[in-house]
Amino acid sequence: MEAAVASKFRSSRFIRGVCMILAGVMIIVIGLYFSVLSGVASISDKEFMETLFQFNASNEKHLIVWHLRIPRVLAALFVGAGFAVAGAIMQGVTQNPLADPGLLGVNAGAEFMLVLIFAFFPFMPFQAVIFFCFIGAGFGALLVYGIAYFAKGSMTPVKLALAGAVVGALLVGVSQAISILFQLNFEMAFWSAGGIAGAEWTQVKVIIPWILLGLMLGFFLSPYITLLNLGEEMATGLGQRTTLIKILAAVSVFLLAGASVSTVGGVGFVGLVVPHIVRFLIGTDYRWVIPCSAIIGAALVIWADIGAKLVNMPYETPLGTIISLLGVPFFLYLARRERRELY
Repeated sequence: MEAAVASKFRSSRFIRGVCMILAGVMIIVIGLYFSVLSGVASISDKEFMETLFQFNASNEKHLIVWHLRIPRVLAALFVGAGFAVAGAIMQGVTQNPLADPGLLGVNAGAEFMLVLIFAFFPFMPFQAVIFFCFIGAGFGALLVYGIAYFAKGSMTPVKLALAGAVVGALLVGVSQAISILFQLNFEMAFWSAGGIAGAEWTQVKVIIPWILLGLMLGFFLSPYITLLNLGEEMATGLGQRTTLIKILAAVSVFLLAGASVSTVGGVGFVGLVVPHIVRFLIGTDYRWVIPCSAIIGAALVIWADIGAKLVNMPYETPLGTIISLLGVPFFLYLARRERRELY
């Protein structure tokens, strides 16, 4: 009887997972189409198809589609997947419902390193910039966990969130001071707010392998994260090498967040909101949570970017602003719902 119930539950979860992936892919495809057509310059279906199959370098519309619209939407696709999976991994490994690259110092550390590069090494190639963003992401996370670890009492989710707020404010303040000192306000303005309008083929070609590597590592770790999410003692009792899993998970997060921040800057809340939505719909099996988070995260950022292009007051609204309008209320709701468990 119990075996039959368990089999039925697994079958139901499988159906829900497949439906979520298929629905997410459809939303992404529709979003890709509308994203390429939307913007200041009007692009028709015919011009879009001609760009793909009969590209004419002397046609201005073709140039807009190929050099501006397509790199931008591809960046949104991979960055959305990267931030969402990074958040899912962090929440699963730390068992912290508030874990998110933007809330626990990962994004702030990568942005801080980005400012240092703009100030002291402005001509550094983008391939090297990404590498240093990985280091900055790790630096920010270590600061947050170090402060929370040495604080009085146990390391609770609230302490991590508070430490993340402190470290984020510190790194942002230092970054702004460096920006003013070296007159980098223009270069950093869109990155600080989270912007994807400046994405180019050069950046997209560099970040895709890194994000794919981080995603594949996350997919590989997914069954182990499921066990770790049940409790470290239980995972250890089942023979899992928890320290190694945590190290590999951290590497995956740094790859995903570092590559994403180097391209679009501080886009927060994607890694917080998406995993909660996915777990609510399909449960806590990370073999489904991680791939579904990648799909839903990509869809969210693509459609948020469409909204950013449509809201011009008088300039295009940064992507981070659009997502924050969704993320901040969700964060407040989550903190209120989990208040008894967080302390």
